[in-house]
Parts: sequence; C-alpha cells; structure tokens
Amino acid sequence: MNEAQFTKMKDAKGFIAALDQSGGSTPGALKRYGVDSWADDAEMFEQVHQMRARIMTSPSFDGDRVLGAILFQDTLGREVDGRPTADYLWNVKNVVPILKIDKGLADHEAGARLMKPITDLDEVLPEALAQGVFGTKMRSVVDEPGPGLMAVVEQQFDIGRHVLAHGLVPILEPEVDIRSPLKAEAEEQLHDALLTHLDGVPEGQVVMFKLTLPEVDDLYRDLVDDPRVLRVFALSGGYSRAEANARLARQHGMVASFSRALTEGLTAQQSDEEFDAALDDSIESIYQASVQPG
Repeated sequence: MNEAQFTKMKDAKGFIAALDQSGGSTPGALKRYGVDSWADDAEMFEQVHQMRARIMTSPSFDGDRVLGAILFQDTLGREVDGRPTADYLWNVKNVVPILKIDKGLADHEAGARLMKPITDLDEVLPEALAQGVFGTKMRSVVDEPGPGLMAVVEQQFDIGRHVLAHGLVPILEPEVDIRSPLKAEAEEQLHDALLTHLDGVPEGQVVMFKLTLPEVDDLYRDLVDDPRVLRVFALSGGYSRAEANARLARQHGMVASFSRALTEGLTAQQSDEEFDAALDDSIESIYQASVQPG
C-alpha cells in the first residue's frame, strides 16, 4: 500500500471524482456530454475515454480539491497524456486512483440487486496494485429494507475482505435508490447492518463506504468516526448537483463521490476555456459542500 495515498485519503480535504461509467451507463453519460453516435462498443469506450481524459488533463482538475478518481477497468488499460491512467493521476495530478471492480448488477430479488459474480478478481487486483491503484469500488442497489438488503451488505463485506487481502482498500457501495418510497427505512436498516459487519473487518485494516445521501441528516456520523472506516463518501444517486451539494453540506464528515453531478453541464462542444470554467465551477461547488458541513 502506498502510504502517501493512504494519508491523503485519510486526512486531506476534498472529494472523489467518479469517472467509472461502465458499459451500461456510458451511453447516457456520452449523450449528456453531447456525443450521441458511435459505430460499436470499441468506439463508444474510446469516446468516453476522451471525455474522461479531457476532465483529468484540465487545469481545473487538481489534487488540491480532488482526493481521488474512480476508474472503469477499461480506463486503467489506457493512457492519459502519454502515461498510464493511474500513473498520470497520482504522479502528475496527485489524485489517488481507485478501480471499479464490479461487473454490474444481478436481477432484482427481495428488494435489492446484488452484484454479478466477479470471476476475474484474483487477476484484476494484483494488476491494479502493480499499476499504483490504491483501492477498489463495487456497487449494489437496495430498494427497500428486508433480506435483500442484508444479502447486499454480506456480499459487500465478503468481497471487501478479499480486496483487503490483496493489499488494496475497498469502497463498499450499497446504494439506496433515491426513488424508493421506503428510502428512510432502508437507510436505517443499512446503517445498523454496516455497523454490525464492521466487526468482521480484519484487525488493523480499514474499509471505506460510498452511501446515498440520507433522509436523516448525520445518520452515518458514527461510521465517519469509526476507526475501522477510512472515509465515508456520498453518491449523488440521480440528484442534481445543486440538491446533492445541499444535502451533502448537512452531513458532518461525509465527502462527495459524484459522477453525474460532477459532469453536469460539461459538453464536447464547449471550447477548452468554456469546458475548464464549467468544470472548475462544478469541482469548487462539490469541494465546498464536502469541506464545509452545515
């Protein structure tokens, strides 16, 4: 583990840029960016890498405000400004690289969607570590309280322990759907389950969480303060940037890990000056919401 990366993730101010759109979410991300056609998947992934590279190489994207960036596995194998992506992020921008490792969601069952099996985990993790990646991220989705939610938490921690055994720090992301009519109840059960499952984290090691902005402010404050938790991040979950920032600013100790809210307003048609200014506004607003809780 890179101790400088660990220290930055633990103590520095800022937020995580989630640049990990996968095969399922990339088409929507590109269309919002103003790119609406591509010949095949290969061209689609090339187009979205160009979007990500434009963000990463912008002077507005800096390690003073951005703690880390979550990458899709395809991005890890590509270059930014002539350097491997993870190397560019850390050694040029002082931004900690994190890898999305899940393969998408299984079918809905018992009010939740587990992750599909991650069959190549033992190959992906050592390669990520060798490339200078600090940690991983994996997403499940919860719609309501109940046994599905508990299965999600169990799966997240099981894979999280596997990640820890490979020398990386996992971000566990059991997302509660913001459209759920039982969102508050699900969040309460999730909070209690996360706290209980922390007892299974190996001694001397830590995990991170990426959680939906809660209905009850400071619901996750005890997780923020738990020594077994390195950091608690908030996902935007479909909220606009303005609403996500307003909700985040009320959560003491949580910082952002936004994707759609981060790239809101960025388009391929903007000049470099317009793009950099729009990105700077986005980054600054998310940074302020992350460092100045209400």
